[in-house]
Amino acid sequence: MIDPSGRDASLDLMRFLDASPTPYHAVSEVVRRLRNAGFSELDERDEWKLSPGDLRYVVRGGATIVALALGEAPPSRTGFRLAAAHTDSPNLRAKPRSEVRAYGQRQMAVEIYGSPLLHTWLDRDLSLAGRVSLVDGSTHLVRFDRPICRISSLAIHLSPTLATDGLRLNPQQHMLATLSLGDDDAGGVEALIAAELSRGGASVPRDAVVAFDLMTYDVQGAASAGASEELVASARLDNLASCHAAVSALLARTSPTEATRGIVLYDHEEVGSQSAAGAGSLFLRSVLSRVADGMQGAGTDAAARAFARSLLVSADMAHAIHPNHADKHDPQNAPRLGGGPVVKVNASQSYATDAPGAAVFERACREHGFSAQRFSARNDMRCGSTIGPIAAARLGMRTVDVGNPMLSMHSCREVAAASDVPKMIQAISAVLSTKELPGSAA
Repeated sequence: MIDPSGRDASLDLMRFLDASPTPYHAVSEVVRRLRNAGFSELDERDEWKLSPGDLRYVVRGGATIVALALGEAPPSRTGFRLAAAHTDSPNLRAKPRSEVRAYGQRQMAVEIYGSPLLHTWLDRDLSLAGRVSLVDGSTHLVRFDRPICRISSLAIHLSPTLATDGLRLNPQQHMLATLSLGDDDAGGVEALIAAELSRGGASVPRDAVVAFDLMTYDVQGAASAGASEELVASARLDNLASCHAAVSALLARTSPTEATRGIVLYDHEEVGSQSAAGAGSLFLRSVLSRVADGMQGAGTDAAARAFARSLLVSADMAHAIHPNHADKHDPQNAPRLGGGPVVKVNASQSYATDAPGAAVFERACREHGFSAQRFSARNDMRCGSTIGPIAAARLGMRTVDVGNPMLSMHSCREVAAASDVPKMIQAISAVLSTKELPGSAA
């Protein structure tokens, strides 16, 4: 039984967050956990030979992963039980030609990824992490576990209109990060990468570094917060907390069930999902179709029949009501920190939830002694969106959008309730084990 206070689960979440400064590291950590539980890798380029009870995973693009615990019956007869989340978070990413020299400082030009709250990245001890490709064709994960750069705010004495006009940041002019002092040729991102890779043994010259996908991250780790440590404060809770819940739920039971259970963790949600590895791609459909068609006894039109018998839980963090800004919420549909998982509803299909799907998730929550909260946006405000509607449209699969409540979404550092962590794991685990689902026409 998971600790109802959330302490055990939240500590494991914090370990997961600290291991995952980038989507590439997040998938690497997921793979580590899957392999420890007996999962083995499939390659999209190979012919797949699958059997009931197999534990398999597929990675695309280094930051998107599908993992499946194959059921004892063909998916065409039982459908899939799936949980989805996304591995990326809003941040600042190094530009390909990033070095800028100005007034005795070597700076790094960054590109804004997603919609971060830019002011929260000022005056933080930032590091770099991501993946690097060398001229020999190899690609490596890299992570600097120390402060590397900093974006300094302007002193109040030089900002006479700050109190009246608020902080105005130009993303091109004001978000360059200081790497070092001096204007010689010894520094720069490529030199830092080469030196870091060389620490592993073989010497890597600076000119061997030909491309990189690097992003900044706050070196301050995840932490318990609050008078009774009832909060989790960290970067990237949106949406690595949902990735952690999905993985934990899948691994809560690895023995075969009748239906195939699985997770998909996508990259690029924060920028619209339209990529070869995003929810807008055919990656998940391709994987599920190959599984459905390849299982013994599948029959004709196996994939289509499987999708019509399936359910996908799209997990993405939800907006908790902010005590200082309560007027930003619909008063009847305002989730609270510590109130448990949230079912998100939007009539315009920014969320994919329908009544039968919401009922399945609510039943899963009640199996563990709690009820789900509800979120619906004010009519005069946008609610944002998730991978749920995109995946539902690609698959024709019933989808329910859910998430744990949080504050400071898209900040460099966010906060959620520790007690909500195990509840989401329990709810997703129960959905993955659900035997009967409403039909596609229900």
